[in-house]
Formats: sequence, C-alpha cells, structure tokens
Amino acid sequence: MKPWENNIRKVVPYVPGEQPKEKDIIKLNTNENPYPPSPKVLGVKQELERLRFYPDPVAKDLVDAIANYHGISSEQVFVGVGSDDVLAMSFLTFFNSEKPIFFPDITYSFYDVWADLYRIPYETKALNDDFQLVASDYYAANGGVIFPNPNAPTGLAADLDFVRDVLDHNQDVIVIVDEAYVDFGGESALSLIDEYENLLVVRTYSKSRSMAGMRIGYAMGNPALIKAINDVKYSFNSYTMSYPSIVMGVASIEDDVYFKEMVAKVVATREWFETELTRLGFTYPKSGANFVFASHKTVPAKEIFEAAREAKIYVRYFNKPRIDNHLRISIGTDEEMQTLVKFLEEFLNTKDN
Repeated sequence: MKPWENNIRKVVPYVPGEQPKEKDIIKLNTNENPYPPSPKVLGVKQELERLRFYPDPVAKDLVDAIANYHGISSEQVFVGVGSDDVLAMSFLTFFNSEKPIFFPDITYSFYDVWADLYRIPYETKALNDDFQLVASDYYAANGGVIFPNPNAPTGLAADLDFVRDVLDHNQDVIVIVDEAYVDFGGESALSLIDEYENLLVVRTYSKSRSMAGMRIGYAMGNPALIKAINDVKYSFNSYTMSYPSIVMGVASIEDDVYFKEMVAKVVATREWFETELTRLGFTYPKSGANFVFASHKTVPAKEIFEAAREAKIYVRYFNKPRIDNHLRISIGTDEEMQTLVKFLEEFLNTKDN
C-alpha cells in the first residue's frame, strides 16, 4: 500500500437498482412511478435565460409552496436534491454522538453507507418474524433513530402509535421518519412535528410525484432543526436546487388533483396485483407502498428474478440474509402488471410440470 492510500476514506458504496439500457422492457425494479408528472409540470414556463444565473440558494418559491401545501410555516421546511441528499445532510447534521444510531436491519440500504461515510457508530434492530419494527428495540440509549415508514423493501407501514412510542422513549436525540412511500398507504408523522421538537419527517418527489429525474426531496420539522440542517447545507453547497427543479417542483405540488388521481391509480393496481399474487401462490406483507415484497411458496425468488430478466421484465432481488427469497416488485401500469402476471403464470406452470 502506498503511503497516501492510508488517508483515503474507504466505504462500500450504495448499489442502486439496475438501470437497463435495453428497449422494450418492463422496468419494475426501482419503484419509479409508471405515470408522467402533472401536465402543469411539463408545461411550466421556464425562462431559459435564467439558466446562466445561479439559482435561488434558499429555493424560496419551492419551500413556500411545500409549506403552504402541508399547512406549516416555511421555517419548518428544508429542501434538497432528492431525499437521499436530505437524509445525507441529516446524518451529517444530527448524528454526532459517540453513541450508536439505531435503524432496522432490513431497511433502506443507504443508511449504513452514510453511517460508514460519516463514521457514525450504528446498531441495526431486527424486524420481527412478520417484518415489523418493534418499538421497544429503540428504547435503549442511542445517538439517534431513523426508520422508513412505510419500510423498504418490505412495504409495511407502522401506525402513529408506534411513532409516538419511539419518540416518547427518545426525547434526547433526533428521530427521523423517512416517508418516501407514505402517499401510497402510510400514516404520516407530520402531524407530530409541533408536538415533538426532535422529529424530522423526510419526503421525496421521486415516487408519488413521478419526478425521480428531477431530484427533489424535503424535510419538515421544527425551525431549530431546519436552521441547523440549512447551516450544514450552506457550508457544503449553497446552490443545491437547480432552477428547473424549483419551478417544476412548485408546479407539481400545486396540482393536487392530478397527484391524488395518479396515486389512486397506483394503489388500485397494487391491490389487483396482490390478489393475483395470492392466486399464483405468493405470500407478501400487506403493502403501504408502490411495490410488493413477495415470496413464492415453492419456487426460489432468484429463479423467478432471473427468468423474468430473460423475458425483459426487471424486478428487484436482494441477495441478503432473511430476504433472499423475496422479490420487490414495483407497481407499473395495468398493462405492465398484466404482462408480468401472464409471465408468472407461464413460468410457474413449467415448474409444476
């Protein structure tokens, strides 16, 4: 090893879902919304001349629009480049104790990456046999708590009683609830931010608002938390939100009718698909997200994953303990899900014969 290599920060990076370059595929592996963003987003007027200027560093128009939508003050909103950016800034800002932070063992796999990157000690808490979070696991002394609700990749949503329980036992640290999928069936903790000054709720435009390509995320909490995370952001990169992201983000959140219609379509398709999975011999936790976490009673998940890939249908397979016999299947259009069901029927039939 060369001497200078001793000073390189080494981490095992997060591995996102595969982004295939093939044409004519069905892509159900990264939980993207199958429908386009609001027509108001696609038609929003943008002054291209403004691209030569730096964007508004405080993204005031977007912050104000998000605050107005959720009925909170602008001082309670932080925006960033996707919820990954918001969460990374939150780790850097709030998790600085020598005590370990807590998060589930089966969860969003970026959490341990950020913890390693920022040299934050952590402990994972095992989900129970039904893949549910257990509140009492988070009672011990710690340096902070984070969990998704609904969880990923399981799709299971915890109720507000669970969130309150965790908050009541962790009033001396920051508790982050990652609500990337909450619009599809979870119960938001947003109503608790005025009651618990240590609560941060994180959302994204990538899933329910069909804008993964624009990279818009935000956090909501008491003004002291928002100021703290903004101070870190401005010490890191003052101009995180691009001009197109700001104006298109405002247009999206102002079209609530379209937003709710598209979410309802995804939920309806998910419920139909769950029924079909049951018919085909799969089991799954009841999903509150835009995906289903499914396991077949006799055919290994890896076999199904590989066969589907050969048929140009991409789903997500995790080669990890406890979940290596499950597939995370994003909800696509009705036509895409019907095609997947037909493939599953035919493939499973070959395994029976």
